[in-house]
Amino acid sequence: MNFYKDWLMYLDYLQIEKNASKSTIVAYEKDLAHFFRFLRSENLDSLAAVNYAIIRTYLTTLHEQGLATKSINRHISTLRTFYNFLVREQTVIENPFVHLHLPKTSYTIPEFLYQAEIEKLFDSIDRSSKLGKRNAALLEVLYGTGIRVSECVQIKLDQIDFDLQTILVLGKGNKERYVPFGEFARNSLQLYINESRSELVTAKSQPQNFLFLNARGNPLTSRGVRLIINKQVNEAALTLHIHPHKIRHSFATHLLDNGADLRAVQELLGHSHLSSTQIYTHVSKDRLRKVYQTAHPRAKR
Repeated sequence: MNFYKDWLMYLDYLQIEKNASKSTIVAYEKDLAHFFRFLRSENLDSLAAVNYAIIRTYLTTLHEQGLATKSINRHISTLRTFYNFLVREQTVIENPFVHLHLPKTSYTIPEFLYQAEIEKLFDSIDRSSKLGKRNAALLEVLYGTGIRVSECVQIKLDQIDFDLQTILVLGKGNKERYVPFGEFARNSLQLYINESRSELVTAKSQPQNFLFLNARGNPLTSRGVRLIINKQVNEAALTLHIHPHKIRHSFATHLLDNGADLRAVQELLGHSHLSSTQIYTHVSKDRLRKVYQTAHPRAKR
């Protein structure tokens, strides 16, 4: 029962041919490991032996483990693409997952911050300290560009163009895109770079030209960003749970609320599919409906 040769070949394929990101490969690896454990529990020793009946049993197992529909769909999507690869490599004759129809995932409307909450968050930053200057620049970049935290912590100094006010960002699947930033972000970035960043660098640190550094002078991590945001939320006395992605949601929502084109927002967010961006239009429609219900004299009795 040796699935691991095909498993390793597939992971190499994702990395080399598909140029998948590290996080994507890790997610696929976990899904496949979960499936292989199931096959062992069913005493199956061949990937070619998997048929529709076995897949239905696996779906039942996933449901019994309490996985949400979205997670189950992700598992099956991983296995469908894995078997496509096996068919290409002539390891199996056909893909047993290709005719499997799954229920549509119900999308949760993303949470966002109102403009007043964003302003309160920014006003809480002590911009007189070196870490305060960094925090201001960090939050201005996150909200001003809508980039992911994983993209933000990878920014290097030579990827910023202050003349054009753009940042070259490396997104999912190692896809590059340019994102613009505004006056607030530019001013905060220049203040941080010119007056604060060099103070964070120490003899023992390894900044490696990364834009955002931690208190020890090393590149800031995604976890570090979350801690900074939590700290600023506490200092702003906001009774909210704010995660970095909520700032990205706010960026998209505020753009659409103010008339931005959906395709342009898709490009700015780095979404491969427009459907990923369209979820933010539901936020705007929901807000409009609530405003109407509250404000119009004949909206309700």
